[in-house]
Amino acid sequence: MLAPKKVKWRKQQKGRMKGVAKGGSFMAFGEYGLQALSCGFVTARQIEAARVAITRRIKRGGKLYIRIFPDKSLTKRPAETRMGKGKGNPEEWVAVVRPGRVMYELEGVNEQLAREAFHLAKHKVAVQTRVITREQVI
Repeated sequence: MLAPKKVKWRKQQKGRMKGVAKGGSFMAFGEYGLQALSCGFVTARQIEAARVAITRRIKRGGKLYIRIFPDKSLTKRPAETRMGKGKGNPEEWVAVVRPGRVMYELEGVNEQLAREAFHLAKHKVAVQTRVITREQVI
């Protein structure tokens, strides 16, 4: 599972997810990419599940680049706990994804296989996505 080795602060505020991606909205490494169309938190488990789905579909055929990293901690309170008594403990790590962000890139496979692999992966992440090629821009 992806998680930061060391963070300055254990607990973060949630923040707001307005607007489009500030960076990472272009194809940097591969020929085909999976681009986000909506805002959301993508957990480390979702990133890993999508990675496994893609690599199983391409069967060691190409190179996969993961362009997002879960560096934000989300806290949760225990079940059936009364209000107050402070913030809960960090339970999971998420990546903040905004529209336009390229999450995964593939190279070394044909377009049909890349589309099939990304079709499997889009069901694993919690944001709406589309498949793009190197020629396409936002």
